[in-house]
Amino acid sequence: MPDGEGVPKLVDLHEPVNEAFLQSRNGANNRYWLFTRQNRNSAQTLTNGNANSVRNSNYRANRPLKVIVHGWNNDGNSPMNPMITAAFLDTQDCNVIVVDWRQLANQNYNTAARGVPDVGNHLGRFIQWLFNTAGGNWNNVHLVGFSLGAHVVGNAGRAGGGQARRVTGLDPAGPTWGGNSNALNRNSGRYVEAIHTDGRILGIMDAIADADFYPNGGRNPQPGCVISTCSHGRATELFAATVYHNHLVGRRCGNIWEAELSTCNGATLNMGNGNLSKSG
Repeated sequence: MPDGEGVPKLVDLHEPVNEAFLQSRNGANNRYWLFTRQNRNSAQTLTNGNANSVRNSNYRANRPLKVIVHGWNNDGNSPMNPMITAAFLDTQDCNVIVVDWRQLANQNYNTAARGVPDVGNHLGRFIQWLFNTAGGNWNNVHLVGFSLGAHVVGNAGRAGGGQARRVTGLDPAGPTWGGNSNALNRNSGRYVEAIHTDGRILGIMDAIADADFYPNGGRNPQPGCVISTCSHGRATELFAATVYHNHLVGRRCGNIWEAELSTCNGATLNMGNGNLSKSG
């Protein structure tokens, strides 16, 4: 699996969960970094329970809220975060919150995966506290998560009662998540979308959302990639591109095999983008 720089690292999927670490931390360790057009390159830290951290920031309740969550072995500075943040801010006046959960994300994979529901539940409660404190509502929320982060936003959306207008999973993590009730699913928001680029290796291949997209068959190797870590991360680049251009159009598939073979010829639906009113 890829580390924070995208370099493949050998992972033991039978490595014991670090129970002591999980008991010593909780979702309050999450860090929430706000970016707006007024502070594109310097994060303002919002602290759950500290109303002044919000009042003294550039958060505005009348703007849409975009929340970005990184995956395993990553942190808030990993390349996907500034890439997707820039795409949102270049195309609309919005609040962007980057969630940094590096303390847990940099534990062994099984420990990080086990802690995902707690991270997501705390994120959901933080968003609700933010709205109660400074205004805003779930109808203006777009949650975006990559790999394990896709399951984090899935849990956050359910913690918010499934009210988030959009939830996007970027190649949701596969190992240990098949058939897992804590995974991203259709109950995580009003419109839930998944973009699969490394199915059956690092990502889930199954359709788990309202709409599931399988660019280039949804599997490794994606064009220009040799190893699956490259294909896994490609979902973040494709999504950022669609926020700018809304140019990638999928065809409805009769079954997963059509998706894998790229032979789908049903109705069209644009993949990704930052349009809050999208459904499908």
